Amino acid sequence: MPDLMDTYLENRWMVQPNHANNLETAHGGNVLKWMDEVGAMCAMRFSGETAVTAHMDEVNFRRPIPVGDTALVKGYVYGAGRTSIDVRTRVFREDPRRGTQELTTESYMVFVAIDDDREPTHVPDLTVSSERGAELREEALTDGPS
Repeated sequence: MPDLMDTYLENRWMVQPNHANNLETAHGGNVLKWMDEVGAMCAMRFSGETAVTAHMDEVNFRRPIPVGDTALVKGYVYGAGRTSIDVRTRVFREDPRRGTQELTTESYMVFVAIDDDREPTHVPDLTVSSERGAELREEALTDGPS
């Protein structure tokens, strides 16, 4: 059975002018795309199957990410059903010179594992075997959608 920490992923994108809106900050659509990509990779790592987006909970844009900064997207699986996979995604504005991070965006997503025929397929149970994994799962369950 996959462990929560096996699903934890981080990915970075340098925010370039082609990612920006007219305010020279990351366009919300690009941020959503990056969250969806990281979430799908977490779900696929967990299930060993292709995973498709089924639901994205409320998305909170707390602050912008200016051109020149890095969008750091963190995600992990915190729960699973029969074919569904619950993923928490958080985006941070990261200063590439100093490495400082500030939360900008977050959401909870549900993916569905599909087989080669594009039909929903069973996923394994999630295990949590480390203190850090237990903390992440508890944060997701406490802060997540009701």
